[in-house]
Amino acid sequence: MTGFRTLLYKEVLRFWKVSFQTIAAPVLTALLYLLIFSHVLEDHVQVYDSIGYAAFLVPGLVMMSILQNAFANSSSSLIQSKVTGNIVFVLLTPITYAEFWLAYVLAAVVRGMVVGFGVLAVTLFWDTPLLVAPLWIVVFALLGGAILGTLGIIAGVWADKYDQLAAFQNFIIVPLTFLSGVFYSIHSLPPFWQSLSHWNPVFYMIDGFRYGFFGISDVSPWLSLLVAGASFAVLAGLTLAMLKSGYKLRS
Repeated sequence: MTGFRTLLYKEVLRFWKVSFQTIAAPVLTALLYLLIFSHVLEDHVQVYDSIGYAAFLVPGLVMMSILQNAFANSSSSLIQSKVTGNIVFVLLTPITYAEFWLAYVLAAVVRGMVVGFGVLAVTLFWDTPLLVAPLWIVVFALLGGAILGTLGIIAGVWADKYDQLAAFQNFIIVPLTFLSGVFYSIHSLPPFWQSLSHWNPVFYMIDGFRYGFFGISDVSPWLSLLVAGASFAVLAGLTLAMLKSGYKLRS
């Protein structure tokens, strides 16, 4: 096996060995969100015509699970390796910084997709979602997982201890995902908050993903794809530059 394939295998095996914690627990969390919010708001909220609130929630919860778990996979792996000191065994291998980045991102995408599929599977007991444009679903799921997996690498490289990583997640990742239209349409917000939501790149990932289910979205899916693609390009370039310089890894 090449260094890249070995590192990818190691990263996938790392979360798969504790799948009860890394896969089953996030699926249960998303299921609880669906149970509580659909029970409380089903009869009071109508986002789109002919689409019930529970059905509206499903794509948002699936995408939120993909994003959060993709970030958690790469960030937790790096900070754990740095704290325990075994990151040196990865850095000493004949592997390029691009392969290093790609292995961590692909493993993050795999975990995000597995969790997302699990969430979608359990929500079928409540509502069978439409699949108007399956290709859009796959594109935004993969792109969203890659973006948050890359952001997880940035957080893992930057953080020196667990509480710094927790602060990054609690003050950046959680607000971005929760305030991105998972539980509501931005058209239900006051004008100021609608405008502010358009500056949140996670909104475009979730909105484009939801379009694949219903063929309805708050903004054009092509605009969402453009914003998500640009976000990925910027974050990937920044991450590769950090890894190439050895920032907080080799220096």
